[in-house]
Amino acid sequence: MDIKKLQALVIDALEDVKAQDIKLFDTVHLTSLFDRLAVASGTSNRQTKALAASVRDKVKANGGEIVSIEGEDTGEWVLVDLGDMIVHIMQPAIRAYYRLEEIWGDKEVKFGAAKRTAKRSTTSDDAPKKTTRHVAASQADMDDEPKKPARKTTARKTADAAEKPARKTAAKKSTAAGKTAAKSTGQKIKVAAPKTAQAYKKSVAKKAAPAKKVAAKRAPAKKTRSAE
Repeated sequence: MDIKKLQALVIDALEDVKAQDIKLFDTVHLTSLFDRLAVASGTSNRQTKALAASVRDKVKANGGEIVSIEGEDTGEWVLVDLGDMIVHIMQPAIRAYYRLEEIWGDKEVKFGAAKRTAKRSTTSDDAPKKTTRHVAASQADMDDEPKKPARKTTARKTADAAEKPARKTAAKKSTAAGKTAAKSTGQKIKVAAPKTAQAYKKSVAKKAAPAKKVAAKRAPAKKTRSAE
């Protein structure tokens, strides 16, 4: 297991059971036995045992290796050996007496930054892709555009074509019914002249109009001659 992931798991396990004054040190330059050393305090024997059990369970659940656990009988000082990392869980009086920070604390690791680095490496592949403002604006504009009405389907066109003859037949029937009703009551029905007949009448009327005007002008002249 990667050392960054391992130290993040240990810190999370200790924080889950409310460990006090957690410290993490880089020991690569001091020894070849392990790369990290963590020290934490528990207020009672029960809490120190619970902290050790939390570290063991979390590391095992994530595929890590537990080499050994020592000191669980008394609970004053519990040591959890994880191979590349050693975890010391101590009661405050024991911790103040042995002062492990002075021995191994040459290079302290800020575990807040270490946890963030481990989380980035594990979630970088699953992180959703960010969309730029321009892409988001274009998508919003596309959503706001009015949708075009759907074209008539073939079934709809067939239904409309079938309805047209039916409408014409109904109109003819209603006209014929009106004519028969008028005949039965004795009313006169005015039938409009065809368009060709109307056009012929108009042309004849236009031609006859000048002749009428000439006749009207000649009429007074005849009267004067008869008077003489």
